[in-house]
Amino acid sequence: MVFKNPEAITRIASIGGGPIGGGWTAHFLARGYDVVSYLHDPAEADAFREIVDTAWISLEALGLEKGASRDRLTITSDLAQAVEMAEFVQESAPENLGLKQALYKQLGNLVPETVVISSSTSGLTMTEIQADCATPERTVVGHPFNPPYLLPLVEIVGGDKTSRDAISWARDFYQVAGKAPLVLNKEIPGFIATRLQEALWREALHMVANGEATAEQIDTALINGPAPRMAMFGQCMAFHIACGEGGMATNLDQFGPALKLPWTRLEAPELTKALRDRMVYGCDEMAAGRRFEELAAERDRGIVAVLKGVRAARA
Repeated sequence: MVFKNPEAITRIASIGGGPIGGGWTAHFLARGYDVVSYLHDPAEADAFREIVDTAWISLEALGLEKGASRDRLTITSDLAQAVEMAEFVQESAPENLGLKQALYKQLGNLVPETVVISSSTSGLTMTEIQADCATPERTVVGHPFNPPYLLPLVEIVGGDKTSRDAISWARDFYQVAGKAPLVLNKEIPGFIATRLQEALWREALHMVANGEATAEQIDTALINGPAPRMAMFGQCMAFHIACGEGGMATNLDQFGPALKLPWTRLEAPELTKALRDRMVYGCDEMAAGRRFEELAAERDRGIVAVLKGVRAARA
């Protein structure tokens, strides 16, 4: 199967009107692509444009590619029209297996066989999604981290019927499109980054449930502890560096026995109403009356500053 040169791609179809679909649309527009976005309901158009406009503030701060413009966005509720001229398809439909399978059944017939279709799914496998697709060999998972217009990571993996060429092409395309593609060794639930994130999330819920920490204390610990370090080095390299010249070998030899200590409770806690309410209250308290738009803007300004700082540090 021969795909178009990733560097020659100019026209993207983005499917889905939520924050992920809107975020992908904003990212591709900022990279100078023409984007046709498919919305299931035409009434979603105004809210969708607001997502793109909000993202654009941060994208401008980071720097737009030559030719980048929101005027290169077309919105349609006609799926065939959305993918008619597409050279790449980013699917961000709701996380419903039946819905995605039906969608890929349509896409398999509508989209030319030489065009890769990539799913933003965070919890489903491509083997499941591509089950009813007539051309599954070009379907892959391209799982972003939220917000997709700022965070570079895209985790790529195929299904049982996906060709290696499609996976390689997706990796190359995302690289050209300004992302940090990571090809997984195999299909695994939750991919890599989400599984690591979920481990943190479960620990946080356990600590709140047991009265050991509040939501604010947990976020304060992360913001002022591991988070700044992880902007430069991940968990493995952070521990490697922590033990000086001996590196990871010293770390494991010295601290390995501590792995057996009862610090962690990785099984998910029972999500009781009391735990649910405690977490909601804690986050509402930290939000201090600020609406989503304010919080998202603050988050994005911070991420932009971190990305700029990391770029400068690595230059």
